[in-house]
Parts: sequence; structure tokens; C-alpha cells
Amino acid sequence: MVTDQQVRRLMSLTQKEKTLASAAAKAGMDEKTARKYRHLGRLPSELREPHTWRTREDPFGAVWAEVREKLTINPGLEAKTLFEDLKRRHGSQFQDGQLRTLQRRIKQWRALEGPPKEVFFAQEHRPGELCQSDFTYMNTLGVTIGRQPFDHIFYHFTLSYSNWETGRVCVSESFESFSEGLQAALWELGGVPRIHRTDRLSTAIKKTGDPDEFTDRYRALLRHYALEGAKINRASPHENGDVEQRHNRLKKAIDQALMLRGSRDFERRSEYEAFVRQILDELNRSRRDRFAEDIRVLGRLPGSWLESCKRLRVRVRSSSTIMVDRNVYTVDSRLIGEAVEARLFAEALEVWYGQSRVEQCPRLRGRGRHRVNYRHIIDWLVRKPGAFEHYIYRDDLFPTSRFRMAYDWLRGHRPQGAVREYLSILELAAHESETRVDEALGTQIAMGGPMDAEVIGEMVRSQRTPEPMRDVVIDAVDLGVYDELLGEVVER
Repeated sequence: MVTDQQVRRLMSLTQKEKTLASAAAKAGMDEKTARKYRHLGRLPSELREPHTWRTREDPFGAVWAEVREKLTINPGLEAKTLFEDLKRRHGSQFQDGQLRTLQRRIKQWRALEGPPKEVFFAQEHRPGELCQSDFTYMNTLGVTIGRQPFDHIFYHFTLSYSNWETGRVCVSESFESFSEGLQAALWELGGVPRIHRTDRLSTAIKKTGDPDEFTDRYRALLRHYALEGAKINRASPHENGDVEQRHNRLKKAIDQALMLRGSRDFERRSEYEAFVRQILDELNRSRRDRFAEDIRVLGRLPGSWLESCKRLRVRVRSSSTIMVDRNVYTVDSRLIGEAVEARLFAEALEVWYGQSRVEQCPRLRGRGRHRVNYRHIIDWLVRKPGAFEHYIYRDDLFPTSRFRMAYDWLRGHRPQGAVREYLSILELAAHESETRVDEALGTQIAMGGPMDAEVIGEMVRSQRTPEPMRDVVIDAVDLGVYDELLGEVVER
């Protein structure tokens, strides 16, 4: 079979060789064939007729009409689903090896007769006009802090024109995390774009049909920075496409960097955050020119940050607890019956009474959770030991596993006075040192007991005996040295 390459060589050789026979021989074809192609002036591929006929019988010819009807009604049906249906209804007429044939047939139908596919229209981006932000989950990276899984998300901010990006590690999609992330990004950027677009975050965007599309707190944030808010349509993440694509590329870059690092474990969260920051800086280096165009047209920042915390006025209940954002926290029992102000930040809760901050603790994630600090209630538990056994938050009264083991030992060896003895040990931890009590318990557990509050107290007090003061001797200063120095200066 003569190829296009042979005919091209023939046409070139006919200009150089004296005879057609010589040119045909060098081109590797018969002289008669060479004369044909010289006369036609076309390549073999141009003479070949399109293959529009079947080379074998269509195994789905008899059932294609019903397959097409099903596809017309439900275009999302997969070929494998339809093939399994045909095998059930037509018995041995179809074999497993014919699945690929049906897949090709359905693929062709979708391309020629199926429903039209969604078209994505490339957008023109102008410097300093649009920024986008969103949260993305990072758990697939398998990062650990101190060998413990670190479940976290990432607030991600990007400029649509230059693709400059930044963000911060956080633990929830709360409005406080969103506000702190956006404000930190704008201040790092050093200016304010004209439009900020986000997806339909429940903390910022109200439900469809609400006349006010943005929440009050989000509208206040937009006003403070003179930003124009924009949101994507429901179930249309591609409308926030820049930041969505940056999610994937950032996580891929972090994953690759973790592989090169040889470990996904970090000693502290701050070490991991510095690691992510370094990757962001490296990604942004290639965007300097377009980023400079963004910077030139950004708006001015306001004079200060807008407070990100949520302030709630709550009353301390008789259980020495407060309910904040559907979670329970304990406070000092002295505050029972008093109204306090709870300030809820992205990752912390502060409790204020009057003009003083009286409590600060990590914010609970989710709803229906509780954080009980035994120091707040131990004084009254010692007075009411009968309340311990059925206290709904009793598990929180074991600060470490050693405290639990001490209680179990007391239950086994001194069941009558187990609760009182354990509460005395817990009181010691509250007023002396939880760490030293824990160490003392570890020693007693290793020795097999006893778990006696008095013994534990003696061990703790012996550990905190201060070292004797060392006498510091300072030699007397000879002031005559200064007289000699002054005399030398006068003589000169």
C-alpha cells in the first residue's frame, strides 16, 4: 500500500530525476502507480473514501430504540446501568464483552443527539476589581500535630486578575473565622479591591428569597471596607472558579512539599502555619508583574480592623455554667446569677464582667458540646460529694488518665470513701498544681498505691520546695580610680 510519504517523495524526485522510472524506484513504488499519482496530483489519504459503513452486525440494533428512549428521558443514565438492564430482560443475548460497544454507541449519541452541555464563558479580569474567598477542607493532606490528627480547614483569598493568594488555617466556617480571614488578607494586601465574591456561606448569605441577601454582620464588614459584595448562584461553584481552582493547586503544592519534607507531622500548629505561609510566598513570586498592576488601583484601607467577635449577654446559671452559641461553658461559681458578656472569637471565648475579663478558653466546635473546668466548681463539689456520681459532666472531672485511674483504684480498694478521697485529690490539683499532682499519681500508680490525698499532698509540697537563696558578694568599688582618670584628662 502506497503511503502519503512515498507520494510526496515521488513528486520531489520527478523534479530531479531524468525519467519517471528512476523517480518511482527511489520512491519505492511501481512506475505505473507513480504515473497514476502524478496524473491525479493527490495523496492516497485524499483518495480514500470515508468509512461510513459497519464492518459487522450491530448487536444493539434491535434494542437501540428503547435504549435511546431511556436516554432521552434520563440523559444521566450510564451505559453500564443500561447494559445490566438489557441482560436481565433479554437473557443470554448480550455478553459482558459487549459493554464497551454500548459505551461507544451511547457516547456518540450524546455527542450528536444528547442534551446540550453547559458552556463556560471566559471572563475578562481587570486589575484590582475582583477578589474571591472561600473555605476548603484540608484533612485529606493527613497533617498531624504532635502525632495527633489535625482536623482543619483553610480560609482562602485570591485576586482574580493576578491570582495572588493568601489565607489562614482555621477550625470552623464560622463568621468570626471568615471575618478575621478576610480582614487579615486585605491588610496583608495593603488595599481593598472593588468587589468581593464568595459562595453561599450561611454565616454571610441569607437564604434564597430573603429580601436582604447578606447578613447584618457581613453587610457591616463590607461597609467598613467599602467593598461591593457579590455571591454565586445556588449549586454553581464554577462562578467562584478562581478560588476553587486555587484550592486544588494549593493543596497539591502543600502535598508535594510534605512529600519532600519526608514527614506530615509538626511539633506545633505554628510550625505548620509557617510551612503553609512559605508555600504561599513561593506561589506568589511568579505573579509579581500582574500583582503590581493590582496594587496600583486598589482602594484605601480604613483606619482600623472591624471587631470580629460576636458579643452575647448571658446569665450564669445555678450550675455555674453559661450557654453560648448552643454550647455549655463553666465559669467561676461566684458569678452565679450574674449577667456576663460572652465574646465569641474564631477560636476563643472570653467572658467579661463589668470591665474585667474573668475567663478565657478555647471555643468549642459544633453544637451541643460542653467545656467544664473543674477549678470552677471543685470547692462546692467537696462540700457536696454526693453530687459527683451522677453529675452529667462527670467525665470532665478527670483532667488526665491518671486521675481516672486513681479514682478507679479508690473505688476498688476504698469504695465507701472513694468519692471524698478523689475530690480531695482534685481539690489539691486545683489549688496547688495539676501537673505535680499528675506526676505524683503516676508514681503511686507505678507502686500500686495507695491513692491517699494526704500522701499525694506531701509529695506535691516536697516537689515545690524552693531552692535556698544564694549569697551574692559584690566587691567594694575603689572611687580613686575615677580620680586618676580625671587627672589624666586634665593633664592632656
